[in-house]
Amino acid sequence: MNPSSRVPTDIATEAASTLAEYLELSLDKGKSLILVRTQGGNSNVYLGEPGEPDAELKRCAALQNSVVDAMLEATRSGLNELVIEGQTYRFVRTFAQVAEHGAVVFTPA
Repeated sequence: MNPSSRVPTDIATEAASTLAEYLELSLDKGKSLILVRTQGGNSNVYLGEPGEPDAELKRCAALQNSVVDAMLEATRSGLNELVIEGQTYRFVRTFAQVAEHGAVVFTPA
């Protein structure tokens, strides 16, 4: 295996680990995980409920879009069940609008 062929695997591994980390946080807080792309190659990560009036979203982090792209490739719209590092995660992936930006929402199921 040459070094360039490891890059997608490394990104996929990082994406799975990152998704698991934020899904755990989402479960702990009883909120949805929301990803909003920004300019500059990053996506902001929020916890909250984008569909609720006067929703207060808590910004948690910024992720590189390459990691977010890998997260989206590993999941699909609707109900998902993934096993990451031996833990099973069940969530629904939907789309929403946050501050006039498209957002991907992961809600624990």
